[in-house]
Amino acid sequence: MLTKDELPECPVATTVQLIGSKWKLLILRNLMMRSMEEDGLITRTVYPEVPPRVEYALSDLGETMRPILDAMQEWGTNYKNGTI
Repeated sequence: MLTKDELPECPVATTVQLIGSKWKLLILRNLMMRSMEEDGLITRTVYPEVPPRVEYALSDLGETMRPILDAMQEWGTNYKNGTI
């Protein structure tokens, strides 16, 4: 664990360093699902089956974020492909 003095000065670099590993991001994503449900961004449907099945979907409010997420995906793809 790094001390605050050992973190990069750049806030973006600090954030990437703190959450940048694959497992940290997956854990954060899963933990945020409940928060996103409470915030009204996603819906969660539980099916009473064995084994249990749960489906997540964007709510109407969450759908309003789709253009933002699509733009982020497009930018990342273009950056990765070297077209920007």
